Amino acid sequence: MERGRFDPAAVRDLMERGLDARERNTRPHTPVRTRPQRGAELERRRPERARVAPQPRRSLLRRIPGRHAALSRRAAWESRYLRTLLFADLLVGAAAGGLAFKLRFGDGVTSYNRDYVVLSALLPLALVASVGLARAYEARFLFVGTDEYQRVIRAGLGLIAGVAMVSYALEIPLARSYVLIALPAATFATVAVRFGLRKRLHRARKRGDCLRRVIVVGHELAVIHLARQLCRERYHGLEVVGACLPPQHDGDIGLPVLGTFDDVAHAVDASGADTVIVLSCPEIDGQTLRRLAWRLERDEIDLILANALIDVAGDRTTIRPVDGLPMLHVEHPRLEGAARFVKEIVDRLGAAVLVALLSPVLLVVALCIRIDSKGPVLFRQVRTGRDGREFLIYKFRSMYLDAEARLAELRHLNEHDGVLFKIRNDPRITPVGRRLRRFSLDELPQLFNVLLGQMSLVGPRPPLPHEVAQYADDVRRRLAVKPGMTGLWQVSGRSDLSWEEAVRLDLRYVENWSLSLDLVILMRTLAAVVRPSGAY
Repeated sequence: MERGRFDPAAVRDLMERGLDARERNTRPHTPVRTRPQRGAELERRRPERARVAPQPRRSLLRRIPGRHAALSRRAAWESRYLRTLLFADLLVGAAAGGLAFKLRFGDGVTSYNRDYVVLSALLPLALVASVGLARAYEARFLFVGTDEYQRVIRAGLGLIAGVAMVSYALEIPLARSYVLIALPAATFATVAVRFGLRKRLHRARKRGDCLRRVIVVGHELAVIHLARQLCRERYHGLEVVGACLPPQHDGDIGLPVLGTFDDVAHAVDASGADTVIVLSCPEIDGQTLRRLAWRLERDEIDLILANALIDVAGDRTTIRPVDGLPMLHVEHPRLEGAARFVKEIVDRLGAAVLVALLSPVLLVVALCIRIDSKGPVLFRQVRTGRDGREFLIYKFRSMYLDAEARLAELRHLNEHDGVLFKIRNDPRITPVGRRLRRFSLDELPQLFNVLLGQMSLVGPRPPLPHEVAQYADDVRRRLAVKPGMTGLWQVSGRSDLSWEEAVRLDLRYVENWSLSLDLVILMRTLAAVVRPSGAY
């Protein structure tokens, strides 16, 4: 076997030789007879035993294929990612402390601000400690989802509250401006840096790196559906390398079939997998799952149970034991209440700030549209909002004035399925309008719709009334919330998405919306608008 290279066949051979030797050494002792032939036979065997006596030590490498091929590789990149997170958090804390010191006290160090130099030096350690107490370094909350960002924000708020309580209890005269600059800056910068690191991880996973090797256990159709979804959303980091199907199956699923439900442990060894996903199957009951968990526990193979719920986030589910049975409780989505009120405030304040900051851009775009073609600067159109209420949406005009009249003659060129009409090289789009759509600048006047309370910064795509008339019952669920300027549909491909995929993303947002999810979508929007894909 080549040095530094893993060879499953060679390792299995070593294990078998070690087990054979151990069996020979542990065989019950038989009294030696006094016949010469028996004594001579024992003498001949002694060199052989001496030669194989060290071999049982090799048998301690239990189940090397699965452990070395998958778990060591996963542990390497996960530990590297955690070290990068820790180092990044320390740098963010140091930068936030230095920024707050400079803005509050300037460049000079005096007897008055000498204590704040020490405080700035301790801020990175305090930030890392609070983030660690919020469990934002645990692998279960990293890589995907919004739990990581929620815990970082919770840690920042806890750090601010802790500093306020300690300074009040010990009567420490802290400069409020320093605290109000350092701690919020550290919190939001930590979220932004972690978002950037996660995007880098997702790009690595698209290249085929930092992936978990997964075996799926279930029936054919369910396995095919899950494998396609994991292949489509590769950023989750789950690569299906094989499947275990029921005994009566045709095996035509587009994946290697590594055995039946009884062969899961052997399939893990053969494929070098580190994760097993078990789908809902009547053949796999609680006792079978427990025995499988015990078997996989020996080599620290992760066991994941996939239920039939669709697009339900983890914070809406709670496992509550009932007489030893883990019952999964599903909470209703938060479509009303205090959280919705906070979202309204954040939307309107955010829109007002963006209008003030982007007012020069709005004026330049309006001037370019006026010079490029005849017609008004703004395009007004009736759209359907929350609960089916219609409103007038504002956009920068990106088409010629006769665009609606020419729609009928171009409908046969539609490149989109479902109820939407999209073509890549639409002749109705003006030269300036094409550039505006390239960077989604034509959507900026919708900030005024947000100020009027008709739209949200983040939400489903605002549909046309004739599109709503064709909605199926499930699709009408999109109207349970306000439409948004951006959403999961825009940051996941925009016009390149199929109608089914766009609906699925909008429904996922409706069912699982939160302020942290809105923050993530807004950050992803900044990256999406500079990409050319889907912008037409």
